[in-house]
Amino acid sequence: MNKKSKGQSEAPKKRKKRLGPPLGPRAENAAETKARILAVAVDHFSRFGFSGARTEAISKDADIGNRMIYHYFGGKEGLYVAALDHVLSQLRSEELKLDLSGHPPLDGLLQMFDFTYGHFAGHPELIRMLSAENLMDATFLRKSAQTPSTASPVIQQIRALIVRGEAEGAIRAGLDPLHLYVVMVSLSYFHISNAPTLGVIWQTDLSDKDWQDAHYRMAREMLVLFLGPSGNSG
Repeated sequence: MNKKSKGQSEAPKKRKKRLGPPLGPRAENAAETKARILAVAVDHFSRFGFSGARTEAISKDADIGNRMIYHYFGGKEGLYVAALDHVLSQLRSEELKLDLSGHPPLDGLLQMFDFTYGHFAGHPELIRMLSAENLMDATFLRKSAQTPSTASPVIQQIRALIVRGEAEGAIRAGLDPLHLYVVMVSLSYFHISNAPTLGVIWQTDLSDKDWQDAHYRMAREMLVLFLGPSGNSG
């Protein structure tokens, strides 16, 4: 077998392709692209629902090729589940920032309500997506591995306030934390989700600031009277 002459150049070695997620600027660009797609998807799904939203329209508004939706999310269904996770994780992450352990129990529970009321008022996209998902019997939310795992710490925080409040005689006995959280959400949610129909039925603009402020004050006062040690179940 003949050896290569000294002057003969060797063929360049092929660079091995690195496996795994992108690093550096590529990773930053990928994260930015993904976040942009998600933000547009939340807007489209909250306005048009799962059936009405189109991936072509989402990709156009996100200024990306339609194939990128399939690359990052696997398709329309995966994008919809990610959008649901996103709006719910915003709520959960903000809830978990509340440090209520150092507050008197009743004050802590009222602060939880104040936050919940304000968050729903400031995020109509969350209300619209939850309303649509309820109409579909939570078909897509059942496919989320993320959302259920973030829910329990909120209930644990409410439970801790209830237990401490009962021991101090500051909270009525026998409260269930999940029931209480559902009541808080109901008082924060229903008047917004049903504002169009209620407005027509009662010829009242439920989006009016004065009406909203009065509703908030009444809802909060109801909670104060219900949660206090003198409250009774009738």
